[in-house]
Amino acid sequence: MGLRINDIAPNFTADSTAGTITLHDWIGDSYAILFSHPKDFTPVCTTEFGAVAQLAGEFAARNTKVMGISVDSVEEHRKWVKDIEAIAGTPADFPIIDDTSLTVAKLYDMLPADAYLPDGRTSANTATVRTVFIIGPDKKIRLTMNYPMSVGRNFAEVLRALDAVRATDGAPIATPANWVPGQDVIVALSLTDAQARDTFGEIDIRLPYLRFAKVPA
Repeated sequence: MGLRINDIAPNFTADSTAGTITLHDWIGDSYAILFSHPKDFTPVCTTEFGAVAQLAGEFAARNTKVMGISVDSVEEHRKWVKDIEAIAGTPADFPIIDDTSLTVAKLYDMLPADAYLPDGRTSANTATVRTVFIIGPDKKIRLTMNYPMSVGRNFAEVLRALDAVRATDGAPIATPANWVPGQDVIVALSLTDAQARDTFGEIDIRLPYLRFAKVPA
């Protein structure tokens, strides 16, 4: 069975462009995003990692660490980072994991269990490796995304999803469709109308089960 929301993110220790990293220790008290890609020196992945580099300040402001994963070596990653930085126009100083052994890819169900690394492989050999995991400070998986090799990820949506995860974490609220920070949220059904007013002040009751409120400052 694959990993599910609220599962503890499997821990691992691996080499990376930032040295040896043990996932849970590296996360510490932060949120974390793990994002994988098919292969170094491929066009879509270069644009994606460039997008992540450009959002470094946004992730830092949200107490969130980011880590890339690829079934390539640290040596190859370090060469590729130069291309990423040239495209992004900014440093790409987040760690990228060396997963030539497929340990992390299999641990996180990024590849079939019988995946292998043939000589002269192309990105098609790892076509399923384009995933996103948002992990909380408690090391639980809060959100997952999976994209095919031909579809580049929208990191504005990753950032929006991270905002929603953080906004609702431990709070009696949910976010509606297309929510962005600053918009009203949905009051959890666990609260009565009176409790909701005590918590949020005025509430906007659209349906008995659909109530909106502003997030307290």
